[in-house]
This record gives sequence, structure tokens and C-alpha cells, in this order.
Amino acid sequence: MITRADGLTLDTDPARIDLARVHTWLSTDAFWALGRSRETTALSIANSLVFGVYSPDAAGGEQLAFARVVTDYATFGWLCDVYVAPEVRGKGIGTWLAEAVVAELAPYHLKRLMLATVDAHEVYARAGFQTVPDEGRLMIIFNPPAEAAEAPS
Repeated sequence: MITRADGLTLDTDPARIDLARVHTWLSTDAFWALGRSRETTALSIANSLVFGVYSPDAAGGEQLAFARVVTDYATFGWLCDVYVAPEVRGKGIGTWLAEAVVAELAPYHLKRLMLATVDAHEVYARAGFQTVPDEGRLMIIFNPPAEAAEAPS
């Protein structure tokens, strides 16, 4: 656990994640996860390295931000579902969170730590991220048709 000068804490303990709050944030306000089910949110948290930012409070603090990393802890990590509550945006929490992710994974010497962003390039650049040098090498399967997900009969 890390504590900032203003008393905010950052923790990677999955038991502290407020599933109801994170699910609401992602499923109703995060354009990339709109409509995501609570079950999918819970499963993604259970299978990821998670980061929560909490208000200063003797009772453990209210969750103010969230991020998760999908990683093998050897070669690759994907930073995703980064969310800072609207009422605390503009206070450096997103940058602090991104820097904490980079620091937490530094001992593993991952070959790549990646993310996708539409509007927060500056936040992530402060933590050391840069645009993909040769984006033509990247490929994706994005929202495959429902019939492609069905098992063959």
C-alpha cells in the first residue's frame, strides 16, 4: 500500500476492491465497457492484478479509482479498465495510478506493457508510455459476430 501526501492510498489488494462501485463505473460511464455485466466485471477482477485508490478514512476509505492489468508476469501486460471517479478527476490520480502500475511491474522486466486510450495520452505519457512505433504490426479481433462465438454443431 502506498499513501500520498494528501492521504489517498493506493492498494493492490483485490479484497479491497468495491465490486459494486467498479461495476457501476465501468458499465454505465466507461465507453469501452458500457453494459458489461457484473459477472464479467467480477471475473475480470479475479483474473487480473488490480489497483484501487482510496480516500483517507480510518474505516478503510471510499474507492475513488480503479485499474487492472492482465499479465503473465514474464513477458507481457495489458493495462485496462482505468477509471477515476468524476468528482476527483484533475488531481493527478490517473497519473499516480499509471505510475504505480509501471512501478509494480518493473521487477518483472516485461518486454511489453501496453494499453489503449482515446483521450488520456498525456496522462500515460507521464508514466512512460509512448505511442506504438509500428502500429501496422498490431492486429486485433474486435467484437466478433455472435455466430463466430458459437460452438460448432
